[in-house]
Amino acid sequence: MQPIPFIARASLWLLVWSLCSLPLIAQNAQGLTVRGQVTTGGTSEPLPGVNVIIKGTQQGTTTDANGRYSLSVPDGRATLTFSYIGYVTREVPVSNQPAIDVALQSDNRSLNEVVVVGYGTQRKVETTGAIASVKAADLVQTPVVNVAQGLQARVAGVQINQNSGAPGGNISVRIRGTNSINGTSEPLYIVDGIQISNGGGLTDVSPLSTINPNDIESVEVLKDASATAIYGSRAANGVVLITTKRGKAGATRITYDGYYGVQKAARTLPVLNAAEFAQLENEVFKNNFYQNPSSLGEGVNWQNLIFRQAPIQSHQLSINGGSEKTQLALSGNYFNQDGILINSNFQRYSYRVNLDHRVSDRLKIGTSILGSYSVNKGVPYGTASLGDGDVVTSSILGAALGAPPTLQAYRPDGTLFPFGEQANGQYREVTNPLGLAQILNQTSIRRTLANVYGEATLLKGLTYRVSFNVDLQSSLRDTYSPRSIIAKNDLNDNSGSGSKSNGNSTVLLHESILTYATTLATAHSLKFTGVFASQSNLANSNTISASGFPNDATANEAVQLALNRTVSSSRSKERLDSYLGRINYGFRDKYFLDLTARVDGSSKFGANNKYGFFPAVSAAWRLIEEPFLKNVGWLTDLKLRASWGITGNAGGISPYQSLATVSSSGSDYQFNHTYLTGINPTGIANPDLRWEKSTQTDIGLDVGLFNNRLSLIVDVYDKKTRDLLYIKTLPLSSGYGSIVGNFAALENKGIELAANARVLNGAVKWDVSANATVNRNNVLDLDGGTTQERFVTTYSILSVGQPLGLFKTYVFDGINQTGETILPGYDGRLGGHKVKDLNGDGTISAADQTITGNPNPKFIFGFSTNLSYHNFDLSAFLSGSQGNDIYNQARFAFETPLGQRNLLKGVANRWSPTNPSNEYASAAQGSRLPVSNRFVEDGSYIRCKNVTLGYTLPKISGLQRVRLYVSGNNLFTLTNYTGFDPEVNTYAGSNTVIGVDNLVYPPARSFLGGLQVTF
Repeated sequence: MQPIPFIARASLWLLVWSLCSLPLIAQNAQGLTVRGQVTTGGTSEPLPGVNVIIKGTQQGTTTDANGRYSLSVPDGRATLTFSYIGYVTREVPVSNQPAIDVALQSDNRSLNEVVVVGYGTQRKVETTGAIASVKAADLVQTPVVNVAQGLQARVAGVQINQNSGAPGGNISVRIRGTNSINGTSEPLYIVDGIQISNGGGLTDVSPLSTINPNDIESVEVLKDASATAIYGSRAANGVVLITTKRGKAGATRITYDGYYGVQKAARTLPVLNAAEFAQLENEVFKNNFYQNPSSLGEGVNWQNLIFRQAPIQSHQLSINGGSEKTQLALSGNYFNQDGILINSNFQRYSYRVNLDHRVSDRLKIGTSILGSYSVNKGVPYGTASLGDGDVVTSSILGAALGAPPTLQAYRPDGTLFPFGEQANGQYREVTNPLGLAQILNQTSIRRTLANVYGEATLLKGLTYRVSFNVDLQSSLRDTYSPRSIIAKNDLNDNSGSGSKSNGNSTVLLHESILTYATTLATAHSLKFTGVFASQSNLANSNTISASGFPNDATANEAVQLALNRTVSSSRSKERLDSYLGRINYGFRDKYFLDLTARVDGSSKFGANNKYGFFPAVSAAWRLIEEPFLKNVGWLTDLKLRASWGITGNAGGISPYQSLATVSSSGSDYQFNHTYLTGINPTGIANPDLRWEKSTQTDIGLDVGLFNNRLSLIVDVYDKKTRDLLYIKTLPLSSGYGSIVGNFAALENKGIELAANARVLNGAVKWDVSANATVNRNNVLDLDGGTTQERFVTTYSILSVGQPLGLFKTYVFDGINQTGETILPGYDGRLGGHKVKDLNGDGTISAADQTITGNPNPKFIFGFSTNLSYHNFDLSAFLSGSQGNDIYNQARFAFETPLGQRNLLKGVANRWSPTNPSNEYASAAQGSRLPVSNRFVEDGSYIRCKNVTLGYTLPKISGLQRVRLYVSGNNLFTLTNYTGFDPEVNTYAGSNTVIGVDNLVYPPARSFLGGLQVTF
């Protein structure tokens, strides 16, 4: 018998297999109904609402109240995907099974998530302090210039005010309230171990603007004393830890991230048109200067001339990758933002290099370098002067509001037309706002943040890390006010003025960190951390100012041509040495205890108080691990936290304030027609000058519900800050006007609420988060009991037993009408403002002033939502403040009908004998309105900060990911405030003058499109 050939044998086997498979093929062709129940792993509790999807399709169902499901499967070889928020997703092959029961395991990754803390990291489950984390994607959801802008309304307990909407403009950050009076209340920022500070005036460039937000991986905000005490003397105002993106082992990834958009002003203020203005002028001066006001029509709209549609763009290229031994992250960024006010702009060029290399199993080295070069071109805005004249001569916004609409912007030849050359010089006391835009005010900053570290494993569990950090910064500020913006008849020997200011700072920091971690009997975890740190700050500056330039040809580049020149220079040095220790103890992930102690010595303080001691203790109890809660199915996590500690504020004063100081300022004397410079004493020595200290108690509760589908964080805190640095007035007999000492005290109490919910986690994913903060501050003492209240401005006060920055004014009571008695004691007149005689003595005096407003909000809040479906994603972000008042200083200026300036539209309805208005005063030359609560307005608002719609393209060969998106920012603001914007503070980072609007740079509304590509 011949053997069957191989091909015939294979054909026979294929025929037999096909015949045997016919029933199975028929079954698959007809489909299969799969039923089953989904339960929780361990407890076997049914899980309702679980998504059951056929992998690779959109066909699926959800489990019912008993965790049961039924699903028709077209192919018995399909795979089912079971997913539920808070549980690990499972994929189960059908394999022609008609019944499939599945147990889903809890996803505890959130508990094991590692967060950055001072000088190390911790598992999230181990944290005992109040620490909030913000993802990098959330920081850059809106087109922000600096990282603090991205934090706004995203962290409970953190109040962030955009003091200026100018490109690169400054911000104020308050963590759990204002903690100082004369010192800074800004938190400490730490970028990859390098400590930096934010500060400066209203029109200064924010130091944080030199750091590219796109380089940031994560941000942790340390709020309570247990979390911040590790930074001792610099931590009273909270700490913001910033970690930049580092390289990861694996294939090299190249990513481009860029956007381009346009910005425009969100609103303008209505003012009188030319016809209405001319009528007002005729009433003020009673000279019929305008023969036929009604014929003038609308006139020039100056706000339209200073506002513009401005582009904004950002482009970044990043490279990330490496091997198991060496990882590299490299990026370069270009950011360019034109301001919505003409001639304002901010540009930044930045790069980042992060390199980590493992030399051996015991040794690791690395470096982080962030470099940037930024150029800010500013325009004058937001004068802090209380005089209503400066607002129309020193601020481009004030000049535009006050500019007469009857005048012209340019001469017929296209050159600027100064107001002093128009209308017979009638309006030389106001300024052509386009001239203010021609004033050069440019600041260029070069900055390098560098860190080099080495980390060695000495023994099992014992590591030593040494780092050397440097923050190098140099700046050049150029200013020049040209002669061309001055009327010819007003030119003099001082016309044309400019300056050049150079500043350099070097911050050097060395840190040695010794860490030992061990586990005892599998139940007890111990971690010891010891640190020595030494930091030195060196700064120097020099300025040359000049006036009386012959022409504008060289601007400020040839100051030797000017008639008048002055020079000044300065240099300062300070040092801070620190010693600290920390013990972390944990038992079975149920009980935790942290002990921290730090000693700081600073050269800035008095000889008797160079060193300060800052201890803290905190504990946490995870009740969820107790037997009586272990089987509560709807409760996933429950942790109670408590902490107490003392932190300090070294930023309250500048160096040398504890010493007797002298100065040459204002000490020029003339002898024999020659000016000589003298030196006079300016400060009295205080060897007892010491740290500002904050003692804070915090109780917190972390709750996870429905397998962490909903998480809640609640914190209640009480923070008392004593030994506040305060300038105390001295009697003239002392020979000094004041002394800096530790006299004042403040208190902040508050409640923080934060919630996150994963609403949907199937084909449609939907997450929402919200937070709210209630903070109350109170002045406990000013200068040891001598002073109970004092005015900081004509309307802002400091008062013991009251919040900071309250408004104290007269109470507006309408307009003085014909036949009414005008009370003596203030500049009252017929048709002028009337104020209430609160004490009933028949005279208006300071005794009739009362508290009429509070700039501190009753609460602040934020809300964000993220929705995705297949390749589409949609996100929105809102923020708000409720219950705060604003003193509208600009409204005060532009409702005062004294002549020579335009006013707000409402003044058209001013009082006259034939129009007895009870709201707007009548026109009167040189008139002044009393400071009253008419100009105190509700500053509450709700703002839509961002809405973004994105689409990720299907897989493209050679590309890992391509996403396109469009974004709208500052889309709308719901508010009753009548100014440009309710988020305003002319006095920038001031702790005492809060919520004042004197025409700062308003924020822009922007629309942009972006592209993200990963190769």
